[in-house]
This record gives sequence, structure tokens and C-alpha cells, in this order.
Amino acid sequence: MRRHDRRRKPRLAHVRHILLANKPDAKECLDAIQGAKKPLKEFKKLAKKYSTCSSGSKKGDLGEFIEGQMVQDFEEEVWSMQPETIPQRFIKTQFGFHIIWVHSITLPDKD
Repeated sequence: MRRHDRRRKPRLAHVRHILLANKPDAKECLDAIQGAKKPLKEFKKLAKKYSTCSSGSKKGDLGEFIEGQMVQDFEEEVWSMQPETIPQRFIKTQFGFHIIWVHSITLPDKD
């Protein structure tokens, strides 16, 4: 976990993810999500079935987190995504391969 800059208010994000151990599995899940009639429903189903993260039992829901809480590559992907859009790729971190679904991003109020 990185420390966030206390001088400025951090962004918040509500995110789901599927954590997979290898690239072929990540590609297979991503293809299934992108080809589904109801992509979010498919995402939740695959998270529950295949995710190696404990969040899999909650259909991949990580809840809300603040900027600086997650590993950098994961956060960079989250901040670059538009909320409620179908994931276009997966990313690799030291934990494995992540497929990310962003529900919301909350920007801090300007003082």
C-alpha cells in the first residue's frame, strides 16, 4: 500500500475484479465478458467461480477504496477506465492477472 498525499484529498473508486493465476484464463474470462449479452452479470458469475481473491465470494466486489490503497498498476488501470464500461483488457500485477470493472469514481471536492 502506498501512502496518499495528505495535502490533497484522494479519489475514491468502487471496483470489482477477477484475479486469475495465468494469462490464458484471464483471456478466456475477458472474452466471455465481452461476448455476453449482460456483461456485468457474466463478470459477477465468473468472479464467483474463478477468482483466486477472497472477493470472489462477493462476486469480485472490492467495495470502495481510496487512492493509494491498492498496488500502483491496479490503480492506474482503475483511474484510466470509464465507470460501468465493459473491460477491454486485463492487467498483470505481482498478485496475478486482473480483470477490472469500475462502478464509480468519486473525485474530491475542490476546496
